[in-house]
Formats: sequence, C-alpha cells, structure tokens
Amino acid sequence: MSYREGLMSPQTETKASVGFKAGVKEYKLTYYTPDYEPHDHDILAAFRVTPQPGVRQKKQ
Repeated sequence: MSYREGLMSPQTETKASVGFKAGVKEYKLTYYTPDYEPHDHDILAAFRVTPQPGVRQKKQ
C-alpha cells in the first residue's frame, strides 16, 4: 500500500467528513435540524427577500 492509499482509504473516512466533500448536498443533510432548540447565546437572523422587476420567480 502506498502512502497516498493509506490517506485516502475508506477506513479513515468518518461521517463528519461528508460535510467537507465537494458537490451539491441536500439541504436537509447539511443545515436543517428539526429538533434544534435555540440557546441564549445563539444569534438568530431574519432576511427579507424583495422581488426585483424583470426577474421571474422560481417555482418548485
């Protein structure tokens, strides 16, 4: 086994490493935590989205 194979072997891969792989990830896998409860020290933010003239809405 070469040095590089030892670094990239599946045995060294963890679940935490999934968030650092390249590519598009499903929203629910990376950001959404339905049972999360905010703490006093958390910063909560709200964003207002204003439609721009000439830009169509994306429908899902």
